[in-house]
Amino acid sequence: MARSSRIRPVCAALALLFGLSAHSQAPDRIRGAIVDAEVLTLLGNTHPLARPEFDRGAIAGDTQLDRMMLVLEPDSAQQRELDTLSEAQQEPSSPLFRQWLTPEEYGRRFGVSDQDLARICAWLQNHGFQVESIPTGRRILLFSGTAAQVADAFHTQIHRYEVSGQLHLGNAEDPQIPRALAPVVSGILSLHDFRRTASIHSMKALTGPENTQGSSHYLLPADFSTIYNLAALDKAGLSGSGTSVAIVGRSNVNLADVSTFRSYAGLPANLPKIILTGQNPGLIPGDQDEATLDVEWAGGVSPAATIQYVAAQSTATSDGVDLAAQYIVNHKTAPVMSTSFGSCEASMGSAELAFYNSLWQQAAVEGISAFVSSGDSGASGCEGGYSSRGSGLGVNGLCSSPYSTCVGGTQFNEGSAAATYWAASNGAGNGSALSYIPERVWNESASNGGQGLWSSGGGISDVYSQPVWQKGIPGAVSNGMRSVPDVSLTSAGHDGYLVRLNGSWYIFAGTSASSPSFAGILSRIIQSQGGKGQGNINPILYRLLSASANPFHATPGGNNSVPGVAGYIASGAAYNLATGLGSVDAGLLRSVWPSVAPKTFTVKSSSAAFSLLPGKSTTFVVSVSPSGGFTGAVALSAKPPQGVSLTFSPASIQPGSTSSASLSVAAGTAIPATSLAISLTGSSGSLQSTVSVSLTILPPPTLALATAAARVNLVQGATAPLAISVKTGGTYVGTVSLGTAGLPAGVTATWSANNFSGVGSRSVTLTLKAAASVALATSAFQITATGDGLLAQTSVTLQITPAPSIQLALSPAQIIMKSTGSQQFYGTIKLVGGVTPVLKAGGVTFQISGLPTGLSASWSDQYTPGSTQIQVTFTLTGGKTAVSSQTNVPVTAKVIDSVSGLVYRATQQVNVSVTKATQIGPGSPK
Repeated sequence: MARSSRIRPVCAALALLFGLSAHSQAPDRIRGAIVDAEVLTLLGNTHPLARPEFDRGAIAGDTQLDRMMLVLEPDSAQQRELDTLSEAQQEPSSPLFRQWLTPEEYGRRFGVSDQDLARICAWLQNHGFQVESIPTGRRILLFSGTAAQVADAFHTQIHRYEVSGQLHLGNAEDPQIPRALAPVVSGILSLHDFRRTASIHSMKALTGPENTQGSSHYLLPADFSTIYNLAALDKAGLSGSGTSVAIVGRSNVNLADVSTFRSYAGLPANLPKIILTGQNPGLIPGDQDEATLDVEWAGGVSPAATIQYVAAQSTATSDGVDLAAQYIVNHKTAPVMSTSFGSCEASMGSAELAFYNSLWQQAAVEGISAFVSSGDSGASGCEGGYSSRGSGLGVNGLCSSPYSTCVGGTQFNEGSAAATYWAASNGAGNGSALSYIPERVWNESASNGGQGLWSSGGGISDVYSQPVWQKGIPGAVSNGMRSVPDVSLTSAGHDGYLVRLNGSWYIFAGTSASSPSFAGILSRIIQSQGGKGQGNINPILYRLLSASANPFHATPGGNNSVPGVAGYIASGAAYNLATGLGSVDAGLLRSVWPSVAPKTFTVKSSSAAFSLLPGKSTTFVVSVSPSGGFTGAVALSAKPPQGVSLTFSPASIQPGSTSSASLSVAAGTAIPATSLAISLTGSSGSLQSTVSVSLTILPPPTLALATAAARVNLVQGATAPLAISVKTGGTYVGTVSLGTAGLPAGVTATWSANNFSGVGSRSVTLTLKAAASVALATSAFQITATGDGLLAQTSVTLQITPAPSIQLALSPAQIIMKSTGSQQFYGTIKLVGGVTPVLKAGGVTFQISGLPTGLSASWSDQYTPGSTQIQVTFTLTGGKTAVSSQTNVPVTAKVIDSVSGLVYRATQQVNVSVTKATQIGPGSPK
């Protein structure tokens, strides 16, 4: 039944649902409707052991199948670009040398487009599958469902198969997909549970951990360091600090075992980090052995490195090895990773081979060096180490990709001179090895009573062409196909690796030990390179054959033949198909490791941080610092924050000619005060360098002015005060200058304070003074405050009024009184002029002069505030000494304005006539 290919919202919103941080640059390749009835068969996607003679029937349709992986592929243009980039990253003369990508950048450039991912996701969900988060590399989709849903979507049933007495699940025929998906989907990684084989050989448990037990000698990190000259790295301070190694696994580990191992070996307490992707697999017998060996020995060889053990639980249709490996690469967990599992090329379907070749190439362009064990069944790579007889030539398909470093095995060849190479007792770090020990091909096949194919895996790939760096190497095949392994380390059981497992000591052997050990060596080389990953190191390894000092111990003898299969012989040539280039002297490896500085550049800014006011601009210098001989043109760009404009001049810099550019930054007038980051980017081809500059938008300066009154009355010849408030704020700097404009002629202004600085409020008094002759008028004048480029002003009305005066009137004008009597007369003081004086108690006084002899005067006044006149009562009092007289007596009134202090005077005369009183009796007046 055909289903709709409409994109569900949950699939369309990829950036939200799956956490994809950037849109893909890839073109859309799914054209037209996705029609289930129009199918294409995915050839080579059925396990070779899912054969009719082993078939035990279909499983129940509701059987849950978790974490299946749909393998996606690039288009031809993407693949060509990826191949070119892979080569350039390992070419010292290229500007792309060691310019690694992030997983997000890889997915953007070489993954599937957003639209295609959304449509595939919708198609899976339409069939009832649950889709997991899309890995950042965009080259796989993880989904879960039932056997019935698999049959419905992919047109294949899942059956049970009984092989060698064990039941397995597997798809009965190659799956099919809608033809519309074919340009993007290359296959399903696996629909079976035929597991990848661990490259490990557990020899025996020990009663104690001694390295030297009679004629047997076992390895601890101190021995490994002596034999392979890691001591030279120790002297250089290269213990792996600041680096990390990721280990692929499908069982958890017991950290107490690791702690005991490190303590006994004299290593620092640097326990691994456990990362579980999916469900916790728990402690799985057999797989726990592998995990413990890998973790203990990767950390034993690189004691200061962080060991990151990534474990994934296997499901009914997906191997935990595959799930953990893709996690490490898509999260760029570490610059070095080790996988001690394998499947021979012949038993891997096309989707499995494409998955691993693509995954290791992705790892390489991200700067990850992927190490994989070559296997433990000699030249017969399709058999397990415990098989009794080989069935034909084959190699491990997980390590035959040219983007992985395949690690084989050697064995020490002490001969009869064991005492030359091993001490009779253990020394520092419980080591007993004395020096490098000659090696041969590891081959202990049929060593346990004729059982087991225990020998270094190696041979010729049937899938991958011979890479250019392997061509012409003495001992490598010339048939045009990839040869494995690339390098080797000791893997034999007779000088096996000591491992602490579940509270006991064991001896382990196999290339499972050589792969994580070589990963540990490389992590220390990476430390010498400033911590920068090295990517696919195979081109480097083969070039080192012509280095000033060859760091490899070429294998002089032995072979990896096993019962039933004739293998390959080592004869001392630079390369052989059993141990590759041989083992290494780590000290020499470090000394000849290429550390050519890549051709690159760094963008620099003359200012790391600056501030701007709204509406203002500034300019600073952007320069390019080349390294490694870089001479290319660098285009400058920046994404301006909202409200800010950026202009480069020039927009491109070329070291040696135009070495710098100016960047003009202008802030809009309406931009609010805030802090912003501006990323300045230089681009040259695929190279980029970014520097961040901090921009602070400052609050603008403010200046405000206010008066206590909008009108001032100024009397001719007087002064008048006006209170003023000045306020500064924001980023105001400098002084405030106050001034006036528009004052009438004859009026002057003085300030209580001027030219003051600081942010805040300030109270100032403006005093206006008028000349006595200033014209009477009403006008406006301006008060201004200036500073920091700002102007604040306000207008005030000024009224000039005449000078006030007083008029004095006396009544009556003539007073007649007896010499011994008293008499009152009255005065009126009128206030005239521009303003009414403000009086206070005692503000009116009088002066009466020229009184006739014997008379005295007193007075009382009455003033109503706001009135324009004052009433006064005068009293003249006589006495015995008074004599008859008639006199004009001047009366002067004095009024004081309590505000201005002005004094106003007026004088009038009163005629005083005094008559002598009559005597009533002798001596008495009448």
